[in-house]
Amino acid sequence: MSEIGLVLFDRDGTLVHDVPYNGDPHLVRPVDGAREALDSLRASGIGTGVITNQSGIARGLLSTADVRRVNERIDALLGPFDMWAVCPHGPDDGCHCRKPRPGMILRAADRLRTPTERIAVIGDIGADVEAASRAGALGVLVPTAQTRPEEIAAAEHVARDLSTAVRTVLSGRPPGRIPVGLRPATAAHEATGSIR
Repeated sequence: MSEIGLVLFDRDGTLVHDVPYNGDPHLVRPVDGAREALDSLRASGIGTGVITNQSGIARGLLSTADVRRVNERIDALLGPFDMWAVCPHGPDDGCHCRKPRPGMILRAADRLRTPTERIAVIGDIGADVEAASRAGALGVLVPTAQTRPEEIAAAEHVARDLSTAVRTVLSGRPPGRIPVGLRPATAAHEATGSIR
Protein backbone atom coordinates (compact mmCIF):
# COMPACT_ATOMS: atom_id res chain seq x y z
CA MET A 1 0.00 0.00 0.00
CA SER A 2 1.26 3.50 -0.80
CA GLU A 3 1.79 5.87 2.09
CA ILE A 4 -1.48 7.64 2.84
CA GLY A 5 -1.31 11.42 2.43
CA LEU A 6 -5.00 12.28 2.83
CA VAL A 7 -7.86 10.77 4.83
CA LEU A 8 -11.41 11.63 3.81
CA PHE A 9 -14.19 11.01 6.29
CA ASP A 10 -17.89 10.52 5.89
CA ARG A 11 -19.66 12.99 8.17
CA ASP A 12 -22.80 11.55 9.78
CA GLY A 13 -22.28 8.31 11.66
CA THR A 14 -18.51 8.49 11.21
CA LEU A 15 -17.24 11.79 12.63
CA VAL A 16 -20.42 12.82 14.43
CA HIS A 17 -23.43 10.93 15.70
CA ASP A 18 -26.03 10.62 12.97
CA VAL A 19 -29.03 12.93 13.36
CA PRO A 20 -31.11 12.41 10.20
CA TYR A 21 -31.34 15.55 8.07
CA ASN A 22 -29.71 17.64 10.78
CA GLY A 23 -29.83 21.38 10.21
CA ASP A 24 -29.17 22.34 13.84
CA PRO A 25 -25.52 22.92 14.85
CA HIS A 26 -26.49 22.46 18.52
CA LEU A 27 -27.26 18.78 17.83
CA VAL A 28 -23.72 18.02 16.62
CA ARG A 29 -21.96 15.48 18.86
CA PRO A 30 -18.59 14.03 17.80
CA VAL A 31 -18.18 10.27 18.09
CA ASP A 32 -15.85 8.98 20.80
CA GLY A 33 -12.20 9.46 19.93
CA ALA A 34 -12.82 11.66 16.87
CA ARG A 35 -10.78 14.63 18.08
CA GLU A 36 -7.81 12.50 19.11
CA ALA A 37 -7.89 10.49 15.87
CA LEU A 38 -7.90 13.64 13.76
CA ASP A 39 -5.15 15.23 15.85
CA SER A 40 -2.96 12.16 15.32
CA LEU A 41 -3.39 12.41 11.55
CA ARG A 42 -2.57 16.11 11.50
CA ALA A 43 0.46 15.58 13.75
CA SER A 44 1.73 13.07 11.18
CA GLY A 45 1.32 15.57 8.35
CA ILE A 46 -1.65 13.76 6.80
CA GLY A 47 -4.39 15.87 5.30
CA THR A 48 -8.01 15.52 6.38
CA GLY A 49 -11.28 16.18 4.60
CA VAL A 50 -14.98 15.47 4.77
CA ILE A 51 -17.15 14.08 1.97
CA THR A 52 -20.85 13.97 2.74
CA ASN A 53 -24.09 13.15 0.95
CA GLN A 54 -26.77 15.64 2.03
CA SER A 55 -29.88 14.61 0.11
CA GLY A 56 -31.99 16.61 2.57
CA ILE A 57 -31.20 19.62 0.37
CA ALA A 58 -32.70 17.95 -2.72
CA ARG A 59 -35.66 16.73 -0.66
CA GLY A 60 -36.40 20.25 0.62
CA LEU A 61 -35.73 19.26 4.25
CA LEU A 62 -32.55 21.33 4.58
CA SER A 63 -31.17 24.47 3.01
CA THR A 64 -27.57 24.80 1.89
CA ALA A 65 -27.23 27.34 4.72
CA ASP A 66 -28.41 24.72 7.25
CA VAL A 67 -25.78 22.26 6.03
CA ARG A 68 -23.10 24.97 6.03
CA ARG A 69 -23.88 25.88 9.66
CA VAL A 70 -23.67 22.24 10.76
CA ASN A 71 -20.40 21.83 8.85
CA GLU A 72 -19.00 24.97 10.46
CA ARG A 73 -19.86 23.57 13.89
CA ILE A 74 -18.10 20.31 13.08
CA ASP A 75 -15.09 22.24 11.79
CA ALA A 76 -15.03 24.24 15.03
CA LEU A 77 -15.13 21.06 17.14
CA LEU A 78 -12.92 18.77 15.06
CA GLY A 79 -11.19 20.91 12.42
CA PRO A 80 -9.67 22.53 10.68
CA PHE A 81 -10.24 20.20 7.76
CA ASP A 82 -8.29 20.74 4.55
CA MET A 83 -11.42 20.40 2.44
CA TRP A 84 -15.16 19.81 2.54
CA ALA A 85 -17.24 18.34 -0.27
CA VAL A 86 -21.03 18.17 -0.06
CA CYS A 87 -23.32 16.38 -2.50
CA PRO A 88 -26.75 18.10 -2.32
CA HIS A 89 -28.43 15.67 -4.72
CA GLY A 90 -30.99 12.95 -4.16
CA PRO A 91 -30.52 9.26 -4.95
CA ASP A 92 -32.32 9.52 -8.29
CA ASP A 93 -30.64 12.70 -9.54
CA GLY A 94 -27.90 10.85 -11.43
CA CYS A 95 -25.08 13.09 -10.24
CA HIS A 96 -21.47 11.88 -10.27
CA CYS A 97 -20.67 13.20 -6.79
CA ARG A 98 -23.17 11.28 -4.66
CA LYS A 99 -21.55 8.30 -2.95
CA PRO A 100 -21.17 5.48 -3.98
CA ARG A 101 -19.99 7.39 -7.05
CA PRO A 102 -16.44 8.70 -6.66
CA GLY A 103 -16.89 12.34 -7.65
CA MET A 104 -16.18 13.93 -4.26
CA ILE A 105 -13.07 11.79 -3.77
CA LEU A 106 -11.77 12.70 -7.22
CA ARG A 107 -12.46 16.37 -6.51
CA ALA A 108 -10.51 16.14 -3.24
CA ALA A 109 -7.62 14.39 -4.99
CA ASP A 110 -7.48 17.17 -7.58
CA ARG A 111 -7.89 20.03 -5.14
CA LEU A 112 -5.30 18.72 -2.67
CA ARG A 113 -3.01 17.29 -5.36
CA THR A 114 -3.02 13.80 -3.87
CA PRO A 115 -3.09 10.67 -6.05
CA THR A 116 -6.13 8.56 -5.23
CA GLU A 117 -3.93 5.59 -4.28
CA ARG A 118 -2.61 7.76 -1.42
CA ILE A 119 -6.14 8.52 -0.14
CA ALA A 120 -8.03 6.60 2.53
CA VAL A 121 -11.79 6.97 2.93
CA ILE A 122 -13.35 6.13 6.30
CA GLY A 123 -17.12 5.74 6.52
CA ASP A 124 -19.94 3.82 8.16
CA ILE A 125 -21.89 2.46 5.20
CA GLY A 126 -21.23 0.52 2.03
CA ALA A 127 -21.57 3.59 -0.21
CA ASP A 128 -18.51 5.13 1.46
CA VAL A 129 -16.20 2.20 0.82
CA GLU A 130 -17.66 1.57 -2.65
CA ALA A 131 -16.90 5.19 -3.60
CA ALA A 132 -13.34 4.68 -2.36
CA SER A 133 -12.96 1.52 -4.44
CA ARG A 134 -14.31 3.23 -7.57
CA ALA A 135 -11.81 6.06 -7.08
CA GLY A 136 -8.85 3.72 -6.50
CA ALA A 137 -8.57 4.77 -2.84
CA LEU A 138 -8.40 2.66 0.32
CA GLY A 139 -11.82 2.26 1.92
CA VAL A 140 -12.27 1.44 5.60
CA LEU A 141 -15.71 0.65 7.01
CA VAL A 142 -16.44 1.54 10.64
CA PRO A 143 -19.83 -0.09 11.24
CA THR A 144 -22.57 1.41 13.38
CA ALA A 145 -26.01 0.11 14.28
CA GLN A 146 -27.22 1.50 10.91
CA THR A 147 -24.66 -0.46 8.85
CA ARG A 148 -26.30 -3.41 7.13
CA PRO A 149 -24.73 -6.84 7.72
CA GLU A 150 -24.24 -7.31 3.97
CA GLU A 151 -22.24 -4.06 3.85
CA ILE A 152 -19.93 -5.38 6.57
CA ALA A 153 -19.59 -8.70 4.76
CA ALA A 154 -18.74 -6.97 1.46
CA ALA A 155 -16.19 -4.50 2.89
CA GLU A 156 -12.56 -5.34 2.25
CA HIS A 157 -11.37 -3.52 5.38
CA VAL A 158 -13.38 -3.18 8.60
CA ALA A 159 -12.37 -1.44 11.83
CA ARG A 160 -14.24 -1.64 15.13
CA ASP A 161 -14.19 2.14 15.72
CA LEU A 162 -12.86 5.40 14.30
CA SER A 163 -9.73 5.39 16.46
CA THR A 164 -8.80 1.89 15.28
CA ALA A 165 -9.38 2.85 11.65
CA VAL A 166 -7.08 5.87 11.95
CA ARG A 167 -4.38 3.93 13.85
CA THR A 168 -4.28 1.25 11.16
CA VAL A 169 -4.10 3.84 8.38
CA LEU A 170 -1.23 5.55 10.24
CA SER A 171 0.59 2.25 10.68
CA GLY A 172 0.38 1.51 6.97
CA ARG A 173 -1.59 -1.66 7.65
CA PRO A 174 -5.18 -1.60 6.48
CA PRO A 175 -7.50 -3.35 8.92
CA GLY A 176 -8.39 -6.90 8.00
CA ARG A 177 -11.77 -8.33 7.29
CA ILE A 178 -13.96 -9.57 10.08
CA PRO A 179 -15.42 -12.95 9.07
CA VAL A 180 -19.03 -11.90 9.59
CA GLY A 181 -20.39 -14.74 7.49
CA LEU A 182 -19.37 -17.21 10.20
CA ARG A 183 -21.72 -15.86 12.84
CA PRO A 184 -25.15 -14.20 13.13
CA ALA A 185 -25.48 -10.54 12.15
CA THR A 186 -26.02 -9.45 15.76
CA ALA A 187 -22.76 -11.07 16.81
CA ALA A 188 -21.01 -9.41 13.89
CA HIS A 189 -22.31 -6.01 14.99
CA GLU A 190 -21.20 -6.67 18.56
CA ALA A 191 -17.75 -7.72 17.36
CA THR A 192 -17.34 -4.46 15.47
CA GLY A 193 -18.48 -2.37 18.42
CA SER A 194 -21.42 -0.98 16.46
CA ILE A 195 -24.21 -1.61 18.95
CA ARG A 196 -24.38 1.25 21.42
